[in-house]
Amino acid sequence: MSVPKSQRGQSAMEFYHNALTLRQEITALLLRDFGLKKKVRTVEILTKMYNIEPTDEETLLSILNKYKMNSSVIDEFPTWLITEFRSSILIILRDLSLNIRMANSIYIQSKEEYIERRLYWDKAIGNCQQLLSEMQFVVETLPVNAEKYMRYVGMIDKEITLLKGVRKSDNKSLGRL
Repeated sequence: MSVPKSQRGQSAMEFYHNALTLRQEITALLLRDFGLKKKVRTVEILTKMYNIEPTDEETLLSILNKYKMNSSVIDEFPTWLITEFRSSILIILRDLSLNIRMANSIYIQSKEEYIERRLYWDKAIGNCQQLLSEMQFVVETLPVNAEKYMRYVGMIDKEITLLKGVRKSDNKSLGRL
């Protein structure tokens, strides 16, 4: 017999599922350049948006090629900065996933394993704090709507709470040793 959804408890692996969701959601945000634009602006899209004639489109493409510029038309934000933010956030998200996986792969049989597992939980919590800090800097630096980022902040805070809960539950294992 199944339990109604409203009466179900929290999954024992909720911390892992939340981390995966967090990684997917933030990666989707990064693909949109932190919400600065809904899609990549290319010459082809601009010609459709502004009804540029085919001859003018060829002229625009030849100018971009002559000066060895990318065919993606850059807005007012430097590409290198967005790339740097994107890169650092992706690294933090990857490290968060790896630390969670490493901690969860250790089955505590000795005090040394408890300490090692706890260090991985601590690193994962630290990754969440790094992510919060990095996203705060993005909001302060780029002209993005801070309200749209509150959703991600909530997910990160939830992940911190879940990780602290799992880390605390490991204390029971230490007691039985």
